[in-house]
Amino acid sequence: MMIKNKRILTSILFILISFVCVAQGSGDIPPPPQPPPPVGLPIDGGIFVGVIVALFYGVKRLIGKQ
Repeated sequence: MMIKNKRILTSILFILISFVCVAQGSGDIPPPPQPPPPVGLPIDGGIFVGVIVALFYGVKRLIGKQ
């Protein structure tokens, strides 16, 4: 190889090794994992709204048939 090609190859390898060294990080300890989310969904005001909507819809259908 010519000297110019060796210098270019050496420069490229030096840059690539520098990126690898930076990617390793500084050894910081990662934060602890989050606790798991609670199982299922709570039944709260949504069920009452659904019952009321169902009642209004049922009454409307019954009145509409007459």
